[in-house]
Amino acid sequence: MVSQITRGIKISVLTSFEGTYFKNYKIHFAFSYVVTIENHSKDSVQLTSRHWEIFDSLNDIEVVDGEGVIGKKPVLKPGEHHTYSSGCLLASPYGAMKGHFNMINFTSTKTFKVIVPTFRMCAPFALN
Repeated sequence: MVSQITRGIKISVLTSFEGTYFKNYKIHFAFSYVVTIENHSKDSVQLTSRHWEIFDSLNDIEVVDGEGVIGKKPVLKPGEHHTYSSGCLLASPYGAMKGHFNMINFTSTKTFKVIVPTFRMCAPFALN
């Protein structure tokens, strides 16, 4: 698990290898990840959008931007947390993701970025 705190918002990510499968005559490596967002600040905040950079050892970097996370824009009061899970397909057994969440502080009405630390995705059989 990796964790990082930005402006009182703690992001923790846990990854798992889910297996391989064939699609369009190519093998794909499936990974899941669980993200926990904890509000350790004194203000209520809302996650409005996300930015991901997906690194695959056999492909170029893929950039993904979108609203919310898994169709939600969670509001977190001080002391609250939000956990969600998602997944990623890679062409290789090695990869990583990093990014940020765009959030709004309801007290100041200002937007800010919360860093999602780089988390690795590695199939267990590929570990050295």
